[in-house]
Amino acid sequence: MQYDPIKRSLGEVFNKSPFLRKTFYRLLDLLLLRAWHIHKELRQWGKLYGDNANILDAGSGFGQYTYWLASRNKNWKIYAVDVKEEQVSDCNAFFHKAGYKNVQFGIEDLTKYQSPSTYDLVVCVDVMEHILEDEQVFRNYSASLKSGGMLVISTPSDKGGSDVHGDDQQSFIEEHVRDGYNIDDIKAKLLRNGFSRAEAKYSYGTPGKISWRLSMKYPISALGYTKAFFVVLPFYYLLFYPVCFVLNYFDVNMTHPTGTGLIVKAWK
Repeated sequence: MQYDPIKRSLGEVFNKSPFLRKTFYRLLDLLLLRAWHIHKELRQWGKLYGDNANILDAGSGFGQYTYWLASRNKNWKIYAVDVKEEQVSDCNAFFHKAGYKNVQFGIEDLTKYQSPSTYDLVVCVDVMEHILEDEQVFRNYSASLKSGGMLVISTPSDKGGSDVHGDDQQSFIEEHVRDGYNIDDIKAKLLRNGFSRAEAKYSYGTPGKISWRLSMKYPISALGYTKAFFVVLPFYYLLFYPVCFVLNYFDVNMTHPTGTGLIVKAWK
């Protein structure tokens, strides 16, 4: 499935006013299980830092995680980058209008972008599965982090990530260049590309997989079939979101022996 056209359609709906844009961010934070996992890791990281933190949002997309970080601490300086000029321009306009002076968006190619020893934190959510030259990107992240700085990644695993469960299946999202990472392979790649320590754990265990289907796969598939499903979408989520909320809670607070997603942390 082509995911980008659906994202653009959603963006057009919620971009009509700053209020709708903020509502969109809050809805994504509620719906997306990966946001629950990433927020948990960022809260833990934030306890170690005061106001003086420089953050790179690597592959910022709609700006969802930049908005969450900028709202959490207005003194943190955030540089959010993406390769898509349209999204960068749109995010700069929204954040300027919303009064966030600690945020800047820029057009950058992650396979080339380095800013030596600049950042305390690099956030990389649903990005690495789109980039073939992943080890070059990991080297760039390491070079851009200060000593002791942390990288946090959310990405599909090779245990059914991208909804691929066999060699004869294709990714649910066509833009992916890989279906998912092996948990040991991604740690090894990080360690040989400038990081001194790497940890990884599974996300999207049994509760998360059910939640993902109910909250994302089925409604997105319906939207891909017909935009008329936009009319039904609020009623769909009123019915199913309470179930997804409980499933997300369990997924974030359980240890999973396997899962279709990975949460990876690495330190320089």
